[in-house]
Amino acid sequence: MSKRLFVGGLPWAVDDHALQDHFAGFGEVVSATVIRDRETQRSRGFGFVEFASDAEAAKAVDDLDGTEMEGRQITVSIAKSPGV
Repeated sequence: MSKRLFVGGLPWAVDDHALQDHFAGFGEVVSATVIRDRETQRSRGFGFVEFASDAEAAKAVDDLDGTEMEGRQITVSIAKSPGV
């Protein structure tokens, strides 16, 4: 089962590929998506990363939450299910 993480405080220039690269050292990244504004296509400053295993996701949360990415402090946590 895969585990989805919420990543907040992303630098505006970060794209899906850069987000995936940043998390790849913690395990198999299934997907990495920066959320963009529908009209302008500019980053909204947050995204989601999905790992192949719960253990890899937990390690990424423990090691990356509160760290810097390209000069901005990021927040990394387990993503909540929609409607919760």
